[in-house]
Amino acid sequence: MIFNPNNCRNESEVESKLIVSYLLPKLGYTPDTWHQEIAFGNIRLDFLSFATQVIPIVFDADSPMSLVMEAKHPKENLDRHRRKLKRYLTSLSIRYGLITNGKEIRIYARVSDDIQLAFQCAGQDLESRIDEIIALIGRDSLKFVINPDNLELEDSKTNLVTPELITEVSVQQNNPATAEPEIIQVSSPEQIPEDILVKSSDLIIPQTPQNSMKIIAVYHNKGGVGKTTTVVNLAAALSKEGKRVLVIDLDSQANTTFATGLVKFEDEEQDDLKDCNILQVLQSEDFYSIAEVARESNFCNPKIDVVPSHIDLMYYETELNQLDYSRMILIQKLAEVEDKYDIVLIDTPPSLNFFARVALIAADYLIIPSDLKPFANQGLINVKDFIKKVNGFKKQIGKKPLEILGILPCKISPNPKFVQYSLPKRREAIPKRYGLEIMDSVIYEREDLAKCAELFKIVGNMEIADPISVLDFKPDCTSSQEFEMLAEEVLVKIGK
Repeated sequence: MIFNPNNCRNESEVESKLIVSYLLPKLGYTPDTWHQEIAFGNIRLDFLSFATQVIPIVFDADSPMSLVMEAKHPKENLDRHRRKLKRYLTSLSIRYGLITNGKEIRIYARVSDDIQLAFQCAGQDLESRIDEIIALIGRDSLKFVINPDNLELEDSKTNLVTPELITEVSVQQNNPATAEPEIIQVSSPEQIPEDILVKSSDLIIPQTPQNSMKIIAVYHNKGGVGKTTTVVNLAAALSKEGKRVLVIDLDSQANTTFATGLVKFEDEEQDDLKDCNILQVLQSEDFYSIAEVARESNFCNPKIDVVPSHIDLMYYETELNQLDYSRMILIQKLAEVEDKYDIVLIDTPPSLNFFARVALIAADYLIIPSDLKPFANQGLINVKDFIKKVNGFKKQIGKKPLEILGILPCKISPNPKFVQYSLPKRREAIPKRYGLEIMDSVIYEREDLAKCAELFKIVGNMEIADPISVLDFKPDCTSSQEFEMLAEEVLVKIGK
């Protein structure tokens, strides 16, 4: 049988014509060695294939589950589903995951608690590259990795280079004390970037870059464009990428403080934030460090730390602005925790005030959320002028200018006609009119995104806000995928 990607017009046809009729037979999987629509708790797999069939199915390092296949609609962007595939492979100890929309085929390999792209090709090239796929995830090939004698490659020895570079892998399976190191030969070693792979005596492992803490401000002087929603859910997405995240709320409205579930009181008598928030951090040179003031939030899993704000902040702006050290204090105190966090996200007030200036002075990078409507667009002129003044001050203190990651389309209507016709025009207008780059990610207005922010619990006679991130509320929903893509885009741009 010859596969033609043009015959796959929907997800069902990708499943039936590509996976069932073509890939599974080619890879040597018979009907008794794969299952369709199989569920484990809240995880539902399209296809699960076995190198060695063992019943009952177990979940550990010796698990016989070796390959997951996921089919998507031909118009789906596969990047949107990487996070979900990662969760499948790492949660269920599955070695490989294949994901395809018919037009593109990708294979990811599980490497410890993450996944790495191991193979990629266009659907139209599948015929010419099927042997490479068979060599990587064919049933007979995987039997050498997971076999009845439990002689399997360690996770750290998973092949991390593209399959076409590999010509021979030899693994000594005798006495470990006398065994020779694993021999990996590649046809073109120079094709492997040095910053991606680091060689040791017996394995090839991904190199972990030693980057310093990155500080990102999220700012627009127009309100209602989704700043807080962006900050808190981006923080959740970054934490799920294994990053240690600190969120700082510099807006006296304290929306981020509310959104991360730190407000557990009804009136000022019960207010436990009044005397320990961002205000005290900015007021004192010697006391109220970030470590003292930051609070752990259950808003997402893994947890994040949050420096809360308070409505009292607005009353002290003039006083703070008159202090010689006020604009520099946040830089100093963040430097004290640079070994504790990978990324700091700062939510800012929708204004050109002192607190917005402090945030931008401290930040390395800037995200500008915008609904792309007229007033938000016109506000970009003020934003650019504000950034210019901030960068002038940063130059005086020897700090690099802000790097603008881009305008983030946010609170965008998901109406199909708007997305198809109006949104592209609005996106094109930003760089042309304002000279600002627009980000690839888009955050749409969706029901799930609103619902997760409105959750509450009853404590005694009180109704207490208990919001969670959309990624914890519905991990597989479209909004979660949008923030996962945003997190990946941000990490690439900041080199993390």
